Amino acid sequence: MSVEYYVAWWNLENLFDEQDAPPERRTDKVRRALGHDLVGWTAELRDRKVDQLASVVAQMNGGAGPDLLGVCEVENRFVLELLVAAVHQRLPGRSYGIAHADTDDARGIDVAFLYDSTLLEAPAEETFFHVVMRRNATRELVQVNFRTRRHGRTWAVFGNHWPSRRGGRYESAGYRHIAGETLSYFHQRVLEVHSRRTPVLAMGDFNDEPFDDSLVTHALSTRQRNRVLSAQSPLLWNLSWPLVGGASGRADGTFYWQNEPNMLDQLLVNRALASGEVFSVDERSVEILRFPGMADDGDYPRPVPFGGMGHAINRDGFSDHFPIGVRITEAG
Repeated sequence: MSVEYYVAWWNLENLFDEQDAPPERRTDKVRRALGHDLVGWTAELRDRKVDQLASVVAQMNGGAGPDLLGVCEVENRFVLELLVAAVHQRLPGRSYGIAHADTDDARGIDVAFLYDSTLLEAPAEETFFHVVMRRNATRELVQVNFRTRRHGRTWAVFGNHWPSRRGGRYESAGYRHIAGETLSYFHQRVLEVHSRRTPVLAMGDFNDEPFDDSLVTHALSTRQRNRVLSAQSPLLWNLSWPLVGGASGRADGTFYWQNEPNMLDQLLVNRALASGEVFSVDERSVEILRFPGMADDGDYPRPVPFGGMGHAINRDGFSDHFPIGVRITEAG
């Protein structure tokens, strides 16, 4: 019997622990790096933000919640556990596990996965953190070789939060080129270790758009499914290309910068998923998720952020990014 998975990705916008988090939840190094940014960030504000985020997660997949959710900009496992608990209050039938470990990012923000443990298993020995080399510490790429419960198949998933555009889009581009090369290298390694039929999904906040060099030249992604199917080298099919134009033909995106939409959050799949032989992806199901209250109702439909970290707080906000989602099916 086939199994359908609803997969989503979301940058949670600085989901930090409270200002006075104990040493076991925040190192002195991270505390120094954050400086005064967390002043006034109380446990009550943290929990309010968690509740706002959980209300969105619970609406995904037609109100059933995602089967697999990749997230970034989370400080530690503790806040992830709070998020899972808040989602469970809304979806008591779900049983979410967490795949996470602290990375070397200078600000202490991590990439992680929430997954339904009745559908997927995340073996500890099959979870990897790939360093992106740059002068200043940045997030590692997180790779989890999930094992499907129903059929016992390996499914490699990469969570990405590539170096930001701070300092200038072009001035910082080289760092994202390195991240793209890192993803491409470990995509190939998965195929060498497990077999060329292993499905690979890469999702994340790439801080670049689908047409940028980091994704096209370095991560080896393309908008053309046929190229992925016929290429000798392992390419990735970028499912987010159609969203750049939007359903109406106007530009769309998951993040707004100076009122311009940017398609920074993306979903990429390899040949094994594009072929539809064992795993298949429904390209028509790819969507930017905007539930009531998440988008500004002014001239620009940008996300409504929660704020904090030195920015004004909106207790009715969520994140400065929209989530994205897709449906993937595993054959029986």
